[in-house]
Order: sequence, then structure tokens, then C-alpha cells
Amino acid sequence: MRTIPIAQAPADDAAAGPAPQLAALPPLALYLHYPWCVRKCPYCDFNSHEAPGGIGGIPEEAYLAALIADLEAALPQVWGRRIVSLFIGGGTPSLISAAGLDQLLASIRARLPLLPDAEITLEANPGTVEAGKFAAFRASGINRISLGIQSFDDRHLAALGRIHSAAEARRAIDLALAHFDRVNLDLIYALPQQTLAQARNDIATAIACGVAHVSAYHLTLEPNTPFHHAPPPLPDDDLAADMQEMLEAELAGAGFQHYETSAFAQPGQRCQHNLNYWHFGDYLGIGAGAHSKISSAAGILREARRKHPRDYLAAVAPADFLQQRSAIGNDQLPIEFMMNALRLCDGVPLRLFEERTGLPATILSGAFAQAQRRGLLAIEGAQIRPTRQGQRFLNDLLQLYMPKAGR
Repeated sequence: MRTIPIAQAPADDAAAGPAPQLAALPPLALYLHYPWCVRKCPYCDFNSHEAPGGIGGIPEEAYLAALIADLEAALPQVWGRRIVSLFIGGGTPSLISAAGLDQLLASIRARLPLLPDAEITLEANPGTVEAGKFAAFRASGINRISLGIQSFDDRHLAALGRIHSAAEARRAIDLALAHFDRVNLDLIYALPQQTLAQARNDIATAIACGVAHVSAYHLTLEPNTPFHHAPPPLPDDDLAADMQEMLEAELAGAGFQHYETSAFAQPGQRCQHNLNYWHFGDYLGIGAGAHSKISSAAGILREARRKHPRDYLAAVAPADFLQQRSAIGNDQLPIEFMMNALRLCDGVPLRLFEERTGLPATILSGAFAQAQRRGLLAIEGAQIRPTRQGQRFLNDLLQLYMPKAGR
């Protein structure tokens, strides 16, 4: 990937060849980032910041205005394209006032054509929700809620630095189900000093709640987090693997389909916004630290907004919101595509590679052969998918698609 000046349009990369031509542009999603939380969790490496001076210190009006100014500056890149999904993530977007969210969604609809059935998701933390707010969010157009539950055990919630209790988590789920047909629960396993029985209780409780989508993540110690600097006592690899196999079996037994590395859904309840990522669709990211992938006749661009809310809010000219704009070279497209597509348990049609990259699928034949020999990849007709072994050792599988040194 090469970085180019923000004001400059991408030119052909002599080292990687001219930009491939796409027969059609992929679907386009919109992501909005809200960067503030009540408290920063010690395991979190997302672009989130503790609210300055408490929740009352969040400059909501100024930030929402900046989001719309950022969106307007980006509109020329996506003229004529309809939005298939909208995801408001963070941070803790449920801190936004009901009136502020209503204004934000109305402003977006006035500037971009959302499909009538577009999935519109809001992330929410149990400690920041209330019945009146959920009702107002639904009335504004939010049709999917993603709750950051993480665990139903108060001891583990405390160890993770969460601001809610297990009782508050259950109450938030009940409120969400009362107002939304589509509710996701985020859970984390392999927590500090967690036993297999405790992990089983978390997943059993989630299933019993009656939601139709669960995202289950293995706790990882990310760089530049307190947990990385001072690691807590974690389950060993064998116990963590037992937890993963257990939760997969429990969810399958309850009718959930394991469709992506960490995602499980009842039939018809898969997250459309995330599927667009895994299918190498386009997305416009607005807000502090948000990332974009935009395809055009000139090639495929990645963009990143200024990360710190202070710097983002200080933007004056339209270009000030951008931190970086990069063109994806042809040699990078195979790994960029596969890093997304091979997260899907059922894989993707091979034709999708050609449709979304503009490159011939024949350039993958060598990597395919190696992956099949190692039992990491299956090719069934025109469909490619990771094997069970490939899912377990996804990094090894993806390594085969990395650009070779010297190219």
C-alpha cells in the first residue's frame, strides 16, 4: 500500500501495474464512529476515549456537526451510490442523546440515499441504556442493536473494567428485545481466571435471552493497552480452545449458524453490514479515526480520518478531516481480499475475487495449491472456503497470499 498526498488523485502504480477495472462497483456501506466512553476498558485498543469531565463534558453538538461536514466533504466520492447498511460504532454511541441521534440520521438521509430495507445498527453498552432512549432510537430509524455484554459474571465484568453489572446486562437485553427485532450480544471468553463452566454459563445465558445473533471473541492482549503492559492471569491455550469448541457446540445446538470467525446467527439474522466487509464491499467511514475503502475507475482507495477527537473537531477545511489516503496496489489486493473473505466459514464464490478486485483468479492458483496441500483450504466447484483447520490457523492460511518480497 502506498500513501499519497490527500489532495492528489491516485495515479497508476508503476511497480504494481495500472489500476484494475471493475465491471461494477461493489455495494457501499456507511460507518459512523463515536469516540467517547464513560470509562476506557483495560483490554480495549479501539479508538475510544474517556468522556472529558464525565458524560456532561462530551461536545455532542460540535461532534455531530463535524460528522455532517465530514460526510458532505466525502459525497463527491460516492455520488449516485446507495447505502446498503449503516453502522454507528465506538466508543459508546448509546451515549448520544435521543434528539442528537434523530438529527444525525435525518441529516444522513438528506445527503445519501439509504436503501428502504437498509440495516441500521447502533452499538450500546448496558450501563448507558434506558427504556425511553431505546424507544426513541427505534423511532429515529435504528433497526438493529449490538449490546456489549462481554460476560454475565460480575467478577469477570469487574476484571474487564466494565461499568455495568450482570443484572444490568439482562435488563438491557430485555429492553432491546422489547424495541428491536434484531439484537446482537457481544461476549468475550478466555477471561482472566475464567473456568470452562463459567464460560459455558455465559453462553447458555446468552442463548436463553432469546437473541438471534451472538458475537463471541477470544480475549487478546492488544499492544498499548493496560492488559498488555500488565497481563492478567489468563486460561492456557488448551483451556481456551476447549472454551471455543464448547461455545460453538452450544450455539449450534440452539440453532445458531457459525457464519464468520466470531459470529453466530439464527437463520436470516446475519449482520449485513459485516457481511459487506467480508465480501470486500466498499464502506465510507466518517468520524474520528474511521477508515474507508472506496472503489472507483481510478482504483481502490483506503482512507483514515484524524484519530483523536480533538484533532478531528479542529478540522476547518474539508481535507482537514483526513489523516491518510492510500491506493491499494495490485500486489496487495489478493491478501486484502482474502483477509476478509476467509473469515466466512462458508467462504465465497471464486468469481467474487475477480468482481471485487478486477484481477484474474488464476493469479491465486499457486497459493490455492499450497493451501489445499496443507489442509487449510477447500475448493468445491466455484466456491472457496477455509477448512476447519484453516479456520483454526487462519493466519497461516492468509500468509500464503502475502505479496512476495521484491515484487
